[in-house]
Amino acid sequence: MKRDIAREIAVQIVFGTPFSGGSAGDFLEEFFSGEHFASMPDELDIFSALPDDMSMEYIRRTVNGVFDHLEEIDSLIGGASKGWSVRRISGTARSVLRVAVYEMLYADDVPVGAAINSAVEIDKKYDDADVVSFVNGVLGSIAKGISDK
Repeated sequence: MKRDIAREIAVQIVFGTPFSGGSAGDFLEEFFSGEHFASMPDELDIFSALPDDMSMEYIRRTVNGVFDHLEEIDSLIGGASKGWSVRRISGTARSVLRVAVYEMLYADDVPVGAAINSAVEIDKKYDDADVVSFVNGVLGSIAKGISDK
């Protein structure tokens, strides 16, 4: 499975975890149960096959990492959002941002530019152009702050 597909699945799980009423780990296990995964929409190609072991490791590490560092990630997003609280950002855009910021800060195998580009491409599938531009701008601002350190 390509990394971009695994990343989009991670975004889906980050989006759904708060609605599950449980922990990220619990939701991950439920999400990949044969019954649940098989019930995912056919129109989304990302659900055509269960992730391989390497992709599954990436998804678990990313989702758990997002929630382990959620306060820091949301603080960076809020600071770069210029007048928008994280709660006001749509759930999809917020999930895309969270995964990208986690990768920018903690995934040594993902260049910052790749995290931004992938996030923008994922967001294009779900949000309109204004939101995609917002996501790109927020991530660009965060990247500048990271490189200034």
